[in-house]
Amino acid sequence: MSELINPSKMGSFVGIGVGPGPAGYLPLAAFEALKQADLIYVPRARGAELSVALQCLAGIDVAAHKLVEIEFNMDPDRSILSVHYKKLADTIAVHLHAGQHIAYLTIGDSMTYSTYGYILAALIECVQGLVYKTYPGITSYAAAASALDWPLGEGKERTLILPCPEDKDTLRLEIETHDIVVLMKIGDRLTWVLELLREMEIANHCVFAKRIGLSGEILAKEVQTLSATDTMGYLATMLIRKIPRKRRHA
Repeated sequence: MSELINPSKMGSFVGIGVGPGPAGYLPLAAFEALKQADLIYVPRARGAELSVALQCLAGIDVAAHKLVEIEFNMDPDRSILSVHYKKLADTIAVHLHAGQHIAYLTIGDSMTYSTYGYILAALIECVQGLVYKTYPGITSYAAAASALDWPLGEGKERTLILPCPEDKDTLRLEIETHDIVVLMKIGDRLTWVLELLREMEIANHCVFAKRIGLSGEILAKEVQTLSATDTMGYLATMLIRKIPRKRRHA
């Protein structure tokens, strides 16, 4: 991270994707930046006992005094979230002006459906001359595809990355108009998502992954018989294929 050091003594800010899953998924460049950080901000969902991002660092020696855990409440009211991000950016800015190097951890990739993007935008607005760098991470769907031997796109197939809609009809239309749908942020909608895939008779060539590389991991190579619970859709990704995979290797 030496290239980020500012001669004005301003600290630097880095975004690091640490997951999903085992510590071995952390890129080497991000690992070096993590070691040089004075403070490491670790997000934790409100109501969760442990930070998933911190669990993804298992086996990596990180000094406890560097860790700053921040609680997130993903409120649907965007104005409430905006206030939260602004307060957090103001807090981080104090450390940056003091010359400290700050790392912000995020699950998966820092720039893919991540709170990091909001924090970075707020910091750029409130810290003149912000010195920062974002390290790409491994997305949940890339990890799921590798774990389940499921190509995300072959030939000219079109792939849509989609936060789960609120109703069946919207999701059905997205599936019908794309070859592959990567379904994220499923939450408690998993029950009707599975019902839809069975109604469309495509469940046998769709896969499901939850908590990859962590305790409670679920990897389902087809979802025809998968049973959903109220919480099973959290930290989960569904890979949906409209038609069976072509036998291109023949």
